[in-house]
Amino acid sequence: MTVRFISANLNGIRSAASKGFFEWLPEQKADALGVQEVKAQDEHVAGVYCSSGQLQGHFHYAEKKGYSGVGLYTREEPSDLILGFGVEEFDKEGRWVEKRFDKPGRKLSLISCYFPSGSSGPERQEAKFRFLDAIYPHLMALKAEREFILVGDVNIAHKEIDLKNWKGNLKNSGFLPEERAWVSQLINPDAGGLVDVFRTLNDKPEQYTWWSNRGQAYAKNVGWRLDYHFATPALAALAKREQIYTAQKFSDHAPLTIDYDFKL
Repeated sequence: MTVRFISANLNGIRSAASKGFFEWLPEQKADALGVQEVKAQDEHVAGVYCSSGQLQGHFHYAEKKGYSGVGLYTREEPSDLILGFGVEEFDKEGRWVEKRFDKPGRKLSLISCYFPSGSSGPERQEAKFRFLDAIYPHLMALKAEREFILVGDVNIAHKEIDLKNWKGNLKNSGFLPEERAWVSQLINPDAGGLVDVFRTLNDKPEQYTWWSNRGQAYAKNVGWRLDYHFATPALAALAKREQIYTAQKFSDHAPLTIDYDFKL
């Protein structure tokens, strides 16, 4: 009755594979795995990384080679597969893959999503704001018709507890007031109504999922919590256990696992 759902930004599926990700994965006994920043095309993935044990992957690739891209692996075959969320600018970048597991009396989606980063300059920050403006009503429409869990790299640290050096990042992408307010609205019960599932299970500081490659950030745990599970309240209430896996390093992000007490 447990669904183990892992989210992992791979920073290149081939790179993560070379660092042992697909040897590690079977040991986790996952029922679903959302990956982001695949940085590959079907020619690189098909027949090589398209499955792992009983997990079958489906991917939404970016048109630009070596860029972005998301994947979603599940044990169960979905009733429907949706690539993209209907906004051409971002669908070209391969940022949304959704699997639906609908049965009589139940509509359920699992989603892997990769939010843009704005850290490379003002132009990408504006694109990030456009993405946030576009994805919010899409999530609200989805919530109105079905239960879902969205996992992925959101590229936003929500609160001061979610990054080590918050004072030094108040004007930096990923911790801008507008970005943080967006997350606050999304998870406000009287507004967006979604749930930051990890924080319902773990309210401790220094729970990070990304570290800069500069300096000794990983060794010193000078990190950010950028990877999330956002869920509709009924599914979030079924979350039982969480883990950020840091014993091995597959990319600049750590896999985030949450166990839910339901069946696909």
